[in-house]
Amino acid sequence: TGFGSMPLNNTWAWPSKTVSPNETLEEMKQSAGTISKLYQSINDFAHPIRHAKVLEPSLHRIAEMPQLAVLVVNSAFDAALHDAYGKVHSLNCYRTYGPPFFDDDLSEYLDEDFTGLKLHQFLRTTPVPTLPLYHLVGALDPLSPTEVVQPVNDGHPEHLDDWIVRDGLTHLKIKLNGDDLRWDVERILSVDAVAKQTRSRSERKTLSYSLDFNERCPNVEYLLEVLHQVKDRNPQAYDRVQYVEQPTSRDLDVWCPLHAAAKLKPIVVDEGLTGFDTLLQAIDLGYTGVAFKACKGQSSSLLLSAAAEYFDLFLCVQDLTCPGASLIHSAGLAAHIPGVKAIEANSRQYLPAANETWSKSFPGVFEIRDGVMHTGQLTGLGLGAVPV
Repeated sequence: TGFGSMPLNNTWAWPSKTVSPNETLEEMKQSAGTISKLYQSINDFAHPIRHAKVLEPSLHRIAEMPQLAVLVVNSAFDAALHDAYGKVHSLNCYRTYGPPFFDDDLSEYLDEDFTGLKLHQFLRTTPVPTLPLYHLVGALDPLSPTEVVQPVNDGHPEHLDDWIVRDGLTHLKIKLNGDDLRWDVERILSVDAVAKQTRSRSERKTLSYSLDFNERCPNVEYLLEVLHQVKDRNPQAYDRVQYVEQPTSRDLDVWCPLHAAAKLKPIVVDEGLTGFDTLLQAIDLGYTGVAFKACKGQSSSLLLSAAAEYFDLFLCVQDLTCPGASLIHSAGLAAHIPGVKAIEANSRQYLPAANETWSKSFPGVFEIRDGVMHTGQLTGLGLGAVPV
């Protein structure tokens, strides 16, 4: 028996100007029932990754919705299968991705470039002890006490300054507009000013930023101008930018080459990544990094992580504001992929109540101290999350 959990988050997986959020959510719920029946129809014995390969064509035909939405709906079922497989062998699932459990040639799942290569060559069997945590700074989030207009008074930090102090943050994901160059530049510099000032009161002063334009940069020239202006006005702030996330449309068929920007900072594909074909397409467009998400499926994420490592891309793991078991799943993925620089965990900001019972069993994952998540404890059976 396996356990999987993932928020649907239809507004991220299926943004639409023609279909309402209520309709997209309902369609994803209906698809969950269809996918459930697909898994129940499995009548042979195989490794979860091989099952995923067999089921993939049926998933593509499931509904009239974006492939990303299909992946999100499927991810909890795929996770449950991996969880069950580890438990039936009394092992953490990351110990089942090599012989004698899984010794398939990666060329069967990717292409001929991977002939002779095995999945376990690209994964850790034990998790790294800690990973830096990327804290989300929303476009409307107050940065200092003077910007707090109406306090929430829920016992959690009300502004960035307090978040940095409480959690010892060193990595900040800065949400930007992508269509207001002056505002974007000022926002980056403002966040840097607050973070630098707050961190100066701590012994650890290293800071790293990721920039998220919400796919709204009209072209590479816009992104280049933002980076150049930040560098001209504050070289240190520019140096702290670790990577840029999906700056232009998730539709990779819209030709928007990013090679010039990739010479300055790693450019990471996120929403546009839905399979190996889109990974190759992203590389052609100039993307030099990959953001993995547990919501795209354990099987797919593992295979794409091997491909990304093979192509020597920048690696990071982001979440879907994952609470509870879904965050444990996401953290486990990050902790077992070599080269992952950091992890996101936004539910502690936006859904803290959903994590309260889980934090008692996994305090190192749900309670951030010194800016890091303690992932070394993720060694339990299966995916390591015991339902509470």
